[in-house]
Amino acid sequence: MTFADLGVPATLTRVLAADGVTKPFPIQAATLPDALAGRDVLGRGRTGSGKTYAFVLPVLTRLAASGSPRRPGRPRALILAPTRELATQISASIAPLAQALSLRTLTIFGGVGANPQIAGLRQGVDVLVACPGRLADHVKSGHAHLDAVEITVLDEADHMADLGFLPVVRRLLEQTPRSGQRLLFSATLDAGVDVLVRRFLTDPVTHSVDSAQSPVAAMSHHVLHVHDDDRFPVLVDLASAPGRTVVFTRTKRGAKTLTRRLIAAGVPAVELHGNLAQNARTRNLLAFSDGSANTLVATDIAARGIHVDDVSLVIHADPPVEHKAYLHRSGRTARAGAEGTVVTLMTDDQVPEVRDLIRKAGIVATTTRLRPGNPLLTELAPGERSFVKPPAGAPVATDTAGPGRTDRHAARRRSSTHTASGSVPRASSSRSGSRDGAVTAAAPAGPGGAAAFSARTRAGSRRGGR
Repeated sequence: MTFADLGVPATLTRVLAADGVTKPFPIQAATLPDALAGRDVLGRGRTGSGKTYAFVLPVLTRLAASGSPRRPGRPRALILAPTRELATQISASIAPLAQALSLRTLTIFGGVGANPQIAGLRQGVDVLVACPGRLADHVKSGHAHLDAVEITVLDEADHMADLGFLPVVRRLLEQTPRSGQRLLFSATLDAGVDVLVRRFLTDPVTHSVDSAQSPVAAMSHHVLHVHDDDRFPVLVDLASAPGRTVVFTRTKRGAKTLTRRLIAAGVPAVELHGNLAQNARTRNLLAFSDGSANTLVATDIAARGIHVDDVSLVIHADPPVEHKAYLHRSGRTARAGAEGTVVTLMTDDQVPEVRDLIRKAGIVATTTRLRPGNPLLTELAPGERSFVKPPAGAPVATDTAGPGRTDRHAARRRSSTHTASGSVPRASSSRSGSRDGAVTAAAPAGPGGAAAFSARTRAGSRRGGR
């Protein structure tokens, strides 16, 4: 079956083919006929199953067919996404397709200036991709009106519920015309999502491509039972292998600390978490996607919607709190039919919670107790290990000096924090880099470093934080 067979117009199928997209994924094949026909659709499928094209294609097709004019401040279609990164990636998928149909798109979210967004709304827009909070601000200020929305899409609705967005999402949906088409996509149908379905979808057709807890068939899961002191050396071994690796921590502080230590150990890494300004998030994701850094250290902010091709390995440096987070984190690899490996690092005191996590996630994982140098590490992450050593005594600052370059002012501050024994710099030295939270200098790995990392991340996990 082809996209043309499903009813996608030739103008769009040519754009898809030029990008190498010729065969629909199951979620697309299931939902496209109903969505193109104007039905309200509830689509359920695991992360990485191809949901974006399942709603982008019918939105653009139906807008082009309706012929309604663009009006200032009144978008014709609204796509709501829970995170900036997901909104950005949806926008990137839409852009070439919308251009082929002469449709105008706009993406709005927080963390950046509002004035360019206001100007874009005034010019008129066909498809508005938005995060709920910033859109609510524009609606409240009168810069956006939703009374002309013909099609509304809620992507990752369950994640919106997890983040507490449902009240603002309900207020936004109540301002869209009741007669408009609505498409809702979610990996799970928890109580909050079900409320949205019953309140805002009219006689929806439901397509559930697979179980909400179904693991990707081509994804292998491993739990490595390690000593506290061995966590970091094992992590370095895995992350220094060829290919892209995503490492998850529970806290923002843990992500920043681990990124700095990986850089010091010779593993090019960037961080992604809620303390980063949008320009830093964008820069770090670009470095990860273009290969400047093969390791991305992230909190759960990256577990949804981040799609970078060919992520071969996901490492849970900190096991997540609950099983849904495990599945969504793990979904950064083995996307769209590719293969991938998921590794969870587990210490003695984490055994009960990890076992419970794996059971609730409904996956089968191989548990191995090992030490650094175990041959299994090479099996999980094949290839020759490579390391890029920063200059001795020099931090890495990406905000002003660029990746891998020395910021002499940062170096001066860092050197002033060392003791005669070469201890790890105080936390304040991490400010030597970007004020917006870009990757900063890594403290040199010294004796006790791994234990210190374990202690910090466990303490941080108890404190919580995204």
